[in-house]
Amino acid sequence: MAHYEIVFRKSVAKDLRGLPARDVQMILKAVDSLRTDPRPQQAEKLTDREQYRLRQGRYRVLYEVLDKGLIITVVKVAHRRESNR
Repeated sequence: MAHYEIVFRKSVAKDLRGLPARDVQMILKAVDSLRTDPRPQQAEKLTDREQYRLRQGRYRVLYEVLDKGLIITVVKVAHRRESNR
């Protein structure tokens, strides 16, 4: 099975900066697991765009999957109450 490369948008660093270290580790571990399974069962496909949402504790990770290039782009990390999706 091919491994996907994970790319973070610059804005994600800003999203993660204010979070507790324990939560950041949990989120990064979940994102890293996407390398081998970019569409896990708990990920939800967003209907209005080609993105997926992964709930990780109190946070949501929005990401895009490019199968041809084997690339996952993490678009946004936000608290569940602050994310608009």
